[in-house]
Amino acid sequence: MDALTFRPWSAGDLELLRLANTPEMTAHLNGVESERQLLDRHARYLRLWDAGEARMFVIEDAEGAALGSIGFWNVEWRGEPAWETGWFVLPEEQGRGVASRALGLLLDDARQHRAGRRFLTAFPSVENAGSNGVCRRAGFEMVGTVTDEFRGAALTMNEWVFDLTD
Repeated sequence: MDALTFRPWSAGDLELLRLANTPEMTAHLNGVESERQLLDRHARYLRLWDAGEARMFVIEDAEGAALGSIGFWNVEWRGEPAWETGWFVLPEEQGRGVASRALGLLLDDARQHRAGRRFLTAFPSVENAGSNGVCRRAGFEMVGTVTDEFRGAALTMNEWVFDLTD
């Protein structure tokens, strides 16, 4: 198994968002984003990192090739401050455990940067077996199912939580 590393999201990483913005990659996210939405998300990643409200990373292999992205950002969950995580792995890299290994590294980073937060949450679509499996393997607890609007349509998601103090 190849080693994985993270590097902070940078101004030059917009193309990685574009590579992930395909019908295949966004099937569980209510579809692709417009170019304007991609530009806004890219700028948000950079701005929130600078403000200490998020930690977004590029997942890289041992040679420094980008395999995907993972990170966490500030949310309120059940009335208290928490982090929420999300990730993607490029199609040609899927099925090799990249997301699971990246989430393990991210848990270490989230513990180090808790900033008073106890929980890391994740909300994959109920239909996204891969991401739900990643949560389960990482030791998250599924505590419910929620339906909310995402990208202009209803999305039903499993609600996973990981206690960063354990």
